[in-house]
Amino acid sequence: MAILPVTLYGDRILRKKIDEVKEVDLETIELIKNMFDTMINANGIGLAANQVGANKKIMIVDISKVEDFEDQKPAVFVNPKITKYSKEKIVIEEGCLSIPDLRADVERPEKITIVYKDTDMNEHTLDADKLLARAIQHEYDHLCGILFPDLVDEETKKKLKKPLNKIKKRKVEIDYPISDNFNYKLTF
Repeated sequence: MAILPVTLYGDRILRKKIDEVKEVDLETIELIKNMFDTMINANGIGLAANQVGANKKIMIVDISKVEDFEDQKPAVFVNPKITKYSKEKIVIEEGCLSIPDLRADVERPEKITIVYKDTDMNEHTLDADKLLARAIQHEYDHLCGILFPDLVDEETKKKLKKPLNKIKKRKVEIDYPISDNFNYKLTF
């Protein structure tokens, strides 16, 4: 396994439309394993493939290290699509491996339903709530080119502008590998 460099705010792949996966081959399995290694190394709870420069509609979530969620198994979502959002919304502070050291309150639906494929390309439907729903929505947004600063109020956006520019210019200290420029893209 390998730890991959994480793309940062400003990297183009974080804003582009990501391609659906046609088949899960050995290369894709290797990518998924490397994504887990990368996420664990950076102390994350989720990661989308474009966050490591891969143009594949894949995301992973592992909240099992969070108190009260120890029984939740790590999950891989291939070609996910959120099909239902609850009307009830909650505000929780979010962070992101691609936006290091920044956090902000983000309002999201409390519950969701997601349809996705596993690594054998079998379709599943999952109803999620609480932290699992939050993590899934955050990673799903990545695959849609949306980052959490896009979802905050205007006052918070103003406060985040300067720190986001520092991240974009890579003038931040991070204890995990990052991509070296905004055109970074894996060959996966």
